[in-house]
Amino acid sequence: MPFITVGSENSGPIDLYYEDHGTGQPVVLIHGFPFNGATWEKQTIALLNAGYRVITYDRRGFGNSGQPTFGYDYDTFAADLKMLVDQLDLRDAVLVGHSMGTGEVTRYLGAYGSDRVSRAVLLAPLAPFLLRTADNPEGVEQQLFDGFKQAIAADRFAFLTSFCDNFFNYQQNKGRLVSEEAYRAHWHIGAQASAKGTLDCVDAWLTDFRGDVPRIDVPVLIVQGDADAVLPFPVTGQRLASMLPESTLVTLRGAPHGIPWTNADEVNRALIEFIGTRAMAHA
Repeated sequence: MPFITVGSENSGPIDLYYEDHGTGQPVVLIHGFPFNGATWEKQTIALLNAGYRVITYDRRGFGNSGQPTFGYDYDTFAADLKMLVDQLDLRDAVLVGHSMGTGEVTRYLGAYGSDRVSRAVLLAPLAPFLLRTADNPEGVEQQLFDGFKQAIAADRFAFLTSFCDNFFNYQQNKGRLVSEEAYRAHWHIGAQASAKGTLDCVDAWLTDFRGDVPRIDVPVLIVQGDADAVLPFPVTGQRLASMLPESTLVTLRGAPHGIPWTNADEVNRALIEFIGTRAMAHA
């Protein structure tokens, strides 16, 4: 299993687990909260079949990566991503984030530029700024996030059930867009995460990306369901598209937050069309 080392805590390294498959233009898939790179399986297969090199990795604190007690902020997450991109010497890369993973894409492009990146895809994005403040009246009240932290601290596993319910809009979509087995698999993936990382990531959601957005100078695809119960569409994807006039917005009618799984065919079609299909040699 390949790892890169992005830091250390006391006597141990902080390693990021990644997978690197296929050939061709590299596509980096950055997962959502509180999951890991395994949740990209439907996109990985489609992209490999279309002739791309596909890289997934587990954010610090999640999956097979190290679980330090610090570094759960977007400056650190973006620096981790940069170390992966640099160490693999990726060029002409496409950065694809889902949910929390869109924060890495946005902060990376805002902080480090696009020398190694040709396009960006934001699925159910976090940006531009979730928290309601005096200069951001479109945001969400702080007390909602305080409630999330209290619920995680009290019973992280019960919180995961509530989160998965909202992630899939499960009562509406079970047996149709998501099976009970897929729901359980996502729950178990989330349960593997660091308890400290799961808790601390809630504060990271409140990052103000409004300074990063104007620095994005590559084509951007935004895909989101208008029934997103985790990151409300009017506050996130719809608003972000208006701030990126050259972006392409694909709205999935009635779709929940977990669109890489529930609406994989639509997501994959939009993704591959956006970055340009490359036929496999034997096709």
